[in-house]
Amino acid sequence: QVQLVESGGGLVQAGASLSLSCAASGRTLTLGWFRQAPGKQREFVAFIRWIDGTTYYAEAVRGRFTVSGNNARNAVYLQMNVLKPEDTAVYYCAGTTRTSTTRASEVDYWGQGTQVTVSS
Repeated sequence: QVQLVESGGGLVQAGASLSLSCAASGRTLTLGWFRQAPGKQREFVAFIRWIDGTTYYAEAVRGRFTVSGNNARNAVYLQMNVLKPEDTAVYYCAGTTRTSTTRASEVDYWGQGTQVTVSS
């Protein structure tokens, strides 16, 4: 069983930056981020694949968010720039034994979530 613990998040104004961190207690093939806004389904944000460092982003965040990882520390990070009010959500760290996924149903491990609120 892999445990994921997020840190970071908070309240910022539109246009600001924020970073999230996630520490994993074990190894997964892919580690990344999903988010869930009130009344909406959990959606994919970004992931990094450990085997080759490949990163993949949702269209809504591409160019503004950057996912990175520290293999030695089993940690993944999400740098969020030019935040928009529509980025407001609970952000979840997600780990999977698959080499890639954008589906919440294929995630094997979840963190507890951290709130990100962007005011206009």
